[in-house]
Amino acid sequence: MPDTTPAHGPAAPPDTTRFVLVQPSHAGNVGAAARAMKVMGFTDLVLVAPRLADVLTQPETLARASSAADVLAGARVVTTLAEALQGTTWACATAMTPRDFGPPTHAPREHFAALAAGPHRVALVFGPERTGLANDDVYRCHACLSIPTDPAYGSLNLGQAVQLIAYDWRQALGGFAVQARTPDPKLADAAAIDGLLQHWQQTLVAIDFLDPAAPKKLMPRLHQLLNRAQLTREEVHILRGVARAVVERR
Repeated sequence: MPDTTPAHGPAAPPDTTRFVLVQPSHAGNVGAAARAMKVMGFTDLVLVAPRLADVLTQPETLARASSAADVLAGARVVTTLAEALQGTTWACATAMTPRDFGPPTHAPREHFAALAAGPHRVALVFGPERTGLANDDVYRCHACLSIPTDPAYGSLNLGQAVQLIAYDWRQALGGFAVQARTPDPKLADAAAIDGLLQHWQQTLVAIDFLDPAAPKKLMPRLHQLLNRAQLTREEVHILRGVARAVVERR
């Protein structure tokens, strides 16, 4: 059977999370939120009564979404938070300050660690840019998330808040496997570097730059220099050619 794994890596984990933006005002923030979701492997976006009825197709929205146009294409617009939460079993409101009589407030990472082990279909609810969520919307949720920030200035842009929450939630769900970096076949290996060092050592002795009776730390320092440079095989050949020419000229 042919390998059908995409060239860019394994598929994202199943998406069981909904991101809800309540009354978003700025098209750019909707696009930024879609992009933030996309990079963390989430696609279910619902807007509640956005200020612009056509916000999903606004030029600024599309521009800020970058390569997350598919998230915007699959997004829904509803009129109430109750509609947006249909089909979910656990809703987390985002708010800077706890509300009287509201659900308990947690730091996202703390709450997500326990939530990820459960069977819930989770909704993450974000409020309007200027006012945040209304009390009635917070009361509809099971938990309130407060992102730890500098007490002197805790205001987060909507897109930034979505990115932070999406990252912490993805990490709680297990994250993404780090793709092993494919070695560059053009890089010089340790043997090539050793050969270059030996060649340069002979050259430096030949031109009286290096005293073999008192070499000090010159060669180890050159070795570290070459390691930092991450030379290619072609570059090693060039440097050995230079050393050869120096000796011949000498």
